[in-house]
Amino acid sequence: MSIAITPSVRTTLLLDGLVSGAAGVVMAAGASLLSPWLALPANLLFWAGIVLLPWCAALVILARRAAISRMMMLDVIGINALWVAASFGIMIAGIVQPSLLGVLFITAQALTVGLFVALQIGAMRRAGAAA
Repeated sequence: MSIAITPSVRTTLLLDGLVSGAAGVVMAAGASLLSPWLALPANLLFWAGIVLLPWCAALVILARRAAISRMMMLDVIGINALWVAASFGIMIAGIVQPSLLGVLFITAQALTVGLFVALQIGAMRRAGAAA
């Protein structure tokens, strides 16, 4: 089953891509500068930023299509949900011990991605109802 790329689906994918790309560039390019302020390992920031760059490209490519499979949209939503869970998980499990600024940074980006999950679910449902 395919989902038409309605303006709302396109907007959520493009916004997700824009924010992911911007975060990826900031984290990858600024890892060594951010690390002391956030009390997060520079390697974690760098590689998390690098991972976001192809994700950004994939979201933009998907947004430019006329339709995508329902499963592909669910994959996008699932990957975003995993990012949110991993972001909170690394703090809860004690894998990282960020500063207060680091906690705010992780929480803000996780909540932003969580918002994209909600927006993408809503956009997918509206696109499915319109089909």
